[in-house]
Amino acid sequence: MATRVKKFNRNNIKWATQRAGAELEDLLLSFPKLNEWINEESDPTVKQLEKLTKKLHVPFGYMFSNNLPEENLTFPFFRAGKDANSKVSLNVFHTIQILKDRQLWLTEYMKESGYEELPFVGKYNLEVDYLKVVNDIRQTLGLQQNWASKHQTWERTLDFLTYKIEEAGIIVTFNGIVENNTRRKIEVSECRGFVLVDNLAPFLYINAADTKAAQMFTLIHELAHVWFGDSAGFDLNQMIPADDPLELLCDKIAAEFLVPAELLIKVYGNEKRIKTLSRIFKVSPIVIGRRLLDLRLISREDFFNFYNEYIDFINKKKENQGSGGSFYATAKKRISLRFANYINNAVNENRLLYRDAYKLTSLRGDTYARFMKEQLFQS
Repeated sequence: MATRVKKFNRNNIKWATQRAGAELEDLLLSFPKLNEWINEESDPTVKQLEKLTKKLHVPFGYMFSNNLPEENLTFPFFRAGKDANSKVSLNVFHTIQILKDRQLWLTEYMKESGYEELPFVGKYNLEVDYLKVVNDIRQTLGLQQNWASKHQTWERTLDFLTYKIEEAGIIVTFNGIVENNTRRKIEVSECRGFVLVDNLAPFLYINAADTKAAQMFTLIHELAHVWFGDSAGFDLNQMIPADDPLELLCDKIAAEFLVPAELLIKVYGNEKRIKTLSRIFKVSPIVIGRRLLDLRLISREDFFNFYNEYIDFINKKKENQGSGGSFYATAKKRISLRFANYINNAVNENRLLYRDAYKLTSLRGDTYARFMKEQLFQS
């Protein structure tokens, strides 16, 4: 006979349900007696309670606690409009925690290995001229003002830029789900990206569900945060930053880095089509639109009309696209080859157990071994 759990904190079921953003009606389909458990009219079996906690992404032990931990972010997450003061979803929260765990391990490993701190982290404050930061980032990455024009596609431009950023000592991860769980999506409307700043190992997260060209803007926006030494997350709703001094400054830096005003004004004299300009500068048409708005070359009304039309176009395009793609090639973006190199070295040096390597990379057994062989050693 199955063992039933009688002594547990039934109020925690409500807490876990709200925490996961789940609907009680939906849970009742899988757990018909859920209300009875909450109201102490019946008791779940151990397996049923385990299944429920797994469904709600909460540790089993939490069901027995009278003092649940406060799960608050330690850095601002800028969300425009009605969501400005709301908490992030559980999927975003868990993704942040996963990357924090990776960062914690990596910083300890680097300290023990004698790595030096990165000289550009927290180098400037809000009083700096944004052009000085733009030039410093370009110099650090070894890029010229017109670097993007040398690449044929947005995808290649983004890959090259990511490579240069990681070469400078920063971990860049792209993912649109929690770890490898395709059922736990991270909506672009909530989170385009976030940055975890650290003197040894800054981590940048980019929502892979966003368009490639839009990811590039998020990447540089986050990179600018590293130069100011402040972690942050953002949704960049309608490509408009939150009304915060640092957000506005990072947004300005990203715009100038990707689309230098001098070059845009010069090209705009002969070419006014936004989509053509986006191909020239290798950024999203929305970024070009925003830049034209910033430089007062188009009106706010024209920008938002274009923005809404373009988003409709992108959404329809996504509906007609299949998932596809190689798991291992995708894992390379989700983990970061730079981070994977550190993991591999630590394992080979007997400073990291395979068990812990699996946890840090979200890969297991043969999948981990194949990833290291196919992606790490062939890159």
